Amino acid sequence: STVDVQLLFKIAGVGIIVAVMATVLKQAGKDEQGQMVTLVGVLVVLMMVVTLLGKFFNLVKATFGMY
Repeated sequence: STVDVQLLFKIAGVGIIVAVMATVLKQAGKDEQGQMVTLVGVLVVLMMVVTLLGKFFNLVKATFGMY
């Protein structure tokens, strides 16, 4: 349970940092770099979620005895 809360805070932190960086870059007239920062942020969060899903499926396999 604490792992889930920590993961949520990590995802929220990445989202806040990405939003601030993208806004600053957009205000500076560097829209393309802002879009790249947003894309990298989405990929980082996606990797976190994929790791969590891998752990979940391993738990399901172990629970039901599927190897």
